[in-house]
Amino acid sequence: MGYRDLHILRSYKTNKNDVVREFYIPTLKQSVLYKRAVGFFSSSALIDLSSGISGLIKNGGKIKFIVSPLLSEEDIDAIQRGYDEREIIKNSLEREIREPKNTSEAERLNWLAFLIASGRMEIKVAFTPPQKATGMYHEKIGLLYDTDGNRLAFTGSMNETINAFHNNYESIVVFNSLAAEDAQRVSDLEYDFDSLWANREPNVTVWDFPKVLKEKLVSYQKSSLNLELDQIEIESFSELLPPAPGTPALPPNVELHKYQQDAIDQWASQDYCGIFDMATGTGKTFTGLGAAARLFADKKRLAIIIVCPYQHLVEQWVEDILLFNMLPTIGYSSSKQTDWKKRLSNDIMDFRLKVIDTFCFVTTNATYSSEFVQTQLNKLGNDTLLLIDEAHNFGATNLRSTLNPKFEYRLALSATLERHGDPEGTNALYSYFGEKCIEYTLERAIRENKLTPYYYYPKVVFLSDGELDKYRELSKKIAKQCHKNKHGEIEVSELGKKLLIERARIVAGATNKIALLRELMSEYRDKTHMLVYCGATKSFDFSNDVSQADEEGERQIVSVSKMLGHDLGMKVTHFTSAESATERERIKQQFATADPYQAIVAIKCLDEGVNIPSIKTAFILASSTNPKEYIQRRGRVLRKAENKPFATIYDFITLPTPLDRVDCSSENARLDLSLVKKEIIRMKEFGEISRNPSDADKLINELSEAYGLDTISEEDYFDE
Repeated sequence: MGYRDLHILRSYKTNKNDVVREFYIPTLKQSVLYKRAVGFFSSSALIDLSSGISGLIKNGGKIKFIVSPLLSEEDIDAIQRGYDEREIIKNSLEREIREPKNTSEAERLNWLAFLIASGRMEIKVAFTPPQKATGMYHEKIGLLYDTDGNRLAFTGSMNETINAFHNNYESIVVFNSLAAEDAQRVSDLEYDFDSLWANREPNVTVWDFPKVLKEKLVSYQKSSLNLELDQIEIESFSELLPPAPGTPALPPNVELHKYQQDAIDQWASQDYCGIFDMATGTGKTFTGLGAAARLFADKKRLAIIIVCPYQHLVEQWVEDILLFNMLPTIGYSSSKQTDWKKRLSNDIMDFRLKVIDTFCFVTTNATYSSEFVQTQLNKLGNDTLLLIDEAHNFGATNLRSTLNPKFEYRLALSATLERHGDPEGTNALYSYFGEKCIEYTLERAIRENKLTPYYYYPKVVFLSDGELDKYRELSKKIAKQCHKNKHGEIEVSELGKKLLIERARIVAGATNKIALLRELMSEYRDKTHMLVYCGATKSFDFSNDVSQADEEGERQIVSVSKMLGHDLGMKVTHFTSAESATERERIKQQFATADPYQAIVAIKCLDEGVNIPSIKTAFILASSTNPKEYIQRRGRVLRKAENKPFATIYDFITLPTPLDRVDCSSENARLDLSLVKKEIIRMKEFGEISRNPSDADKLINELSEAYGLDTISEEDYFDE
C-alpha cells in the first residue's frame, strides 16, 4: 500500500481538518523518507505524530529536518557586531532544550533522542545572516516518499509544533506526483529542499546540528519508548534501538550467509573455542566479527583482542570492526592513535573495575607479542576473546608462547592452518584453539560463486647449468643433515635448514624465468589488470664465484620491472613492503581502473590478506613449494570483480633439466626428485579444480614417466 491507496486532499486547514489524523499519520505510515524544512520545531510535535513516525521506522525510513534558531534581539545585535555566528546560534538552540518537567515532556525528549541516536533523523540548521534579512529562516516545505517512488510535497504556514497542529489557524497545500498537473510542482519543491540541505541556496547558510547539542539530546534516550503514545501495533521498539556505541553488534544491513551462521553456531557449541578454516574471499572477517557479536550477546561482558600479521591488515580489519559498532584501540608502532598504549591501559582498567562491559583492541603479531602488550593483557581474566587472523603464524615458537591460557574464548581464522613441515606447531594450534567449526574449501567457494573460476597453465622453465650444479651440490649436503626420528618422521639439523633456504633461493631466482616471462608477455603487452608474483630473492650467475654472485646478483623484482617497463614499454608498479600503507592503497585504487598501471609486480607482502579483486591474469614466478604460500597466492587472483568472468594463472614450473636428458636411475635424478615431486604436488593442487585440468595432467604424466614415479609419499611434502 502507498499513497495511491490514500484519500489525500488538495489542502488542509486546522479549523476544518484534524491535520495530524487526516494527513500526517496516514501518509507517514506509508513513507520511507520524510523531508521537512520549517521555521520552528518542537519535540512535543513528535508525540502527536508518533503513529505515523513509527510506521515510517518500520518501513526502514528516515527523517531529514531543517530548522531555524530562535534568535533574540541580543543575538542579532551580537552577530551584526561581528561575534561568532556559530557560537551564538548554538547557544540559542541550547536555550530551547529544557529539562523535562513531567513524564510527558520526558517522553517527548525520549522520542527525539531515539530518532537521532538510531540514525533515523538528521537535523540541520538554516540561518539567514541579519545583515541580509532578519536572521531567521521561515520557509516551510515538506516532502514524503513512499515505497513505490511516489512523492507528496506540501507547503503552507504550518510549523512542526503542537500549537500549529491544534491551536493556531494554519493551512497546507498538498501536491501529489500521481497527479500529472502536480508533478512539476513536486519536483520544484524537492529541488528547493535538496539545494537547501546541500547549502547551495544564496543568502541562506545551512550548518550541521551542533555535535554537543546532538549528544545532549541523545542523553535523554531511555531503554524503551512509551507504546501507549503509539497508535499502531508494533512488536517492540527496543529492537529498533541501536546498540550503545562500542557494543559488538551485527550491522543492520548485513545478513550472514547460512554457512557463516552455521560456523558461529558450531563455535558456540564448542564453548566458544574453535577454528574457521575458510578459503580466501569467503568472508572470514565478517564471520569472525559475527562470532564476537554473538559471544557478547550471550555473555554481556567481553574483552575482545584481535591480532593479524601486518599493519595494513590491521587497517583493513578496522574498517569492518567499525561496521560492527565497535570503537577499537588500534595498536602498532605507527598507529594514528599515538596514545594507543594509554587507551589500552585505561580500557583494561575500566573493564576490570566493571566501568565498561566491553572493549576491542586490534594489533599486529609483532606488537601483540611485545612486552608492554603482554603485560597489559595478562591483567585480563577468562572473559576475554582472543581472535587471531592468519592464525597459522602462531604455530611458530615465539608466537605460540603468547597464547594466554587464561583467555576462555578463542577463535583462529586461516585458510591454511596446517604448518608445512612443522607438525609440532600445527598440533600446538589445535591444542589451543580446538576443533574446526567450518571447512570451506576453495573448490566449494568457486562452485558456490563466492570466487572466480580460473584457467591454469603450468609453464616449464629449467635451471641453468650453473644453477643446476649448485642445486645438486646443496642437495648432497642437505641429505647428510637429515635423519628419521623414532616415529619415522624426517628431522633436519639447523645447518640443514639453512642449506634448504639457500637451495630454495636458487629455484625461486632461476634466471630463465625472465626470458619465459618476456615470451608469454608478447600476447599481453596491451592488456591490463595483471599481477607478476616474484620471489624475494636475487638471480645469480653461478658460473662465477658464489661470493661474487651474492654481491652482483640483481633482485628478481628489479629484473622483471626493467624487462616489462623498459624493454616492453608497459606501465608497471611495485607492490612490496617498501611501499607505505598509503602508497599501497593508492596503487590498489589506480590499478582497479587500469590507469595508469597495467601490471603490479609484487613479492611476499601480497601473500596474506591483501585484497585486489581486479586482478585477472597472474604470472607466478615465485615457485613456492610451501602449500600455505601457493594457496594464498592463488587466492589473491580469484576474488570476484566486475567484468571478470574468469581468471588466468601462469605458473612457472621449475625443473632441474629437460626431460629427454633425465636418467631416472642416475644419482643426479635422485638428487633432483625432491624438486620435481614438489612441483607435481602444486600442479595437482592448482590443476584439479581449474577449468582446464588436462593441461596440468599432461605435464604431470610426462614428469612421472621421465622420473619413474608411481606415487608421491607423505615425505615429499617436506620442504624448507
